Amino acid sequence: MTNQAPPLVDYDVFTADRALHEAVLRYDGEGAVEGLAPLGALAGSAQAQRWGLEANAHPPLLRTHDRYGNRVDEVDYHPAWHELLGVAVAQGLHAAPWAADAGDAAHLRRAAGFLVWSQVEAGHGCPVSMTYAAVPALRTDPALAAEWEPRLESLSYDGGLGAPAAKPGCVAGMGMTEKQGGSDVRANTTRALPLASDSTGGEYLLAGHKWFCSAPMSDVFLMLAQAEGGLTCFVVPRVLDDGTRNVFRIQRLKDKLGNRSNASAEIELDGTWARRLGPEGRGIHTIIEMVTMTRLDCVLGSTALMRQATAQAVHHTSYRSAFGSLLVEKPLMRNVLADLAIETEAATALAMRLAAAFDRDERDFRRLAVAVGKFWVCKRAPGVVAEALECLGGNGYVEESGMPRLYREAPLNSIWEGSGNVNALDVLRALQREPAAVEAFLAECEFGRGADDRLDAALDRLPGMLDKASEEDARRVAEQMALTLQGSLLARHAPPSVSDAFCASRLGGDWGTVLGTLPTGLDTAGIVERARPAM
Repeated sequence: MTNQAPPLVDYDVFTADRALHEAVLRYDGEGAVEGLAPLGALAGSAQAQRWGLEANAHPPLLRTHDRYGNRVDEVDYHPAWHELLGVAVAQGLHAAPWAADAGDAAHLRRAAGFLVWSQVEAGHGCPVSMTYAAVPALRTDPALAAEWEPRLESLSYDGGLGAPAAKPGCVAGMGMTEKQGGSDVRANTTRALPLASDSTGGEYLLAGHKWFCSAPMSDVFLMLAQAEGGLTCFVVPRVLDDGTRNVFRIQRLKDKLGNRSNASAEIELDGTWARRLGPEGRGIHTIIEMVTMTRLDCVLGSTALMRQATAQAVHHTSYRSAFGSLLVEKPLMRNVLADLAIETEAATALAMRLAAAFDRDERDFRRLAVAVGKFWVCKRAPGVVAEALECLGGNGYVEESGMPRLYREAPLNSIWEGSGNVNALDVLRALQREPAAVEAFLAECEFGRGADDRLDAALDRLPGMLDKASEEDARRVAEQMALTLQGSLLARHAPPSVSDAFCASRLGGDWGTVLGTLPTGLDTAGIVERARPAM
């Protein structure tokens, strides 16, 4: 057999990603790099790649009843799913930054690890992300936080159902959307009735449904329901303290486009025991921090997909010959690969800056930057993955290449935790109501002024765009905010070849409507070499 690329296997996914490696060094230092290298090596191993393949080839199965007709409502996962999730938990990707001894830059280290390990398989990242995001919401109630935080922060994983206090560690989920509302959670109809007449005990019974409940075998869920005082957040354990099952009826599992290793369920609640988290009527306020954290993970997840797709494309074309030379040496192919690499590096720079903002508690900056990043990076992923798949030709369309799984996964993060329009409107709302957030965002962009004339021109245009922003052009405004911020980050931190190409194409307008239309005269060879996965 000749002229075939070898499998991209047994390489360090973290160290080979120069943009990510440099970002961790920039924000955290050498110690974090040393800690992430073993995870990178495992992510690139044949064993981990086999787990990712098997978890998707054998989707979860729903068992509503046992052999005797008793209702059990359990989901059976392939052992590979548990292996993947076990590694994620052992590495602290689920909740380590919240631990008392987490230290500085814990969110950044966790973000880098999540980005690396998500390249193995994306579906198991759902309970990892939900657990990470649940902790700040739980801290609304110190008693509930004291009860659940130690369980969620544990580095031990147990995939079975059991009394929470008896398990070595727990993971969390979330249930917000309903059939009639979707993103409009204020339209929720699930009802919450207090067990005590004055509800001071904080115990309720829930009745209703949830249209999307991902990872339904999680140990605890945050859910929204209508109490007498309005929409309220509740903590719903899967199993009660005495070991009996809470009422949690799984009606069916969704047959999804991608994300097939992860069970997404429709559930019914009927006298389901719950504890109130925060005051009645303040459900959205209570759970909003959880949404912010999961949006960060959407950016990280989309970046991981783009990085893995680009790595596969560069790897394949470095071995495949056509018309007398390697594909990677062809000027047109090199233009495509360089464009993929630029998009991926820009996403990486933004994702890691967002993670650092959580370590630094830059609330004003991240208020806008997370919504902008969620909108833009997640929108870019499908196009990047599709173009990378095409670099492999017909081989990329075959399941064995792994590219179809990346392609099916690519649209997901733009939909979950608020679709593109929801995030664009969130950006608009912040622009109109939170001047401190606007000031912090513009100040971050301004750090790049003077590095590139095209970036400076974009910086000059941006304040006027923000002042005139309306609902009709909310997407255009969010896009320009993202591009300007990415340009500023690359101008400060990326090699000149990368920042020059980004500013020329994304900010200077010397670019087509498809990837692979970078202007001539750029160092595309150097950009592609920087993106090459080490073997």
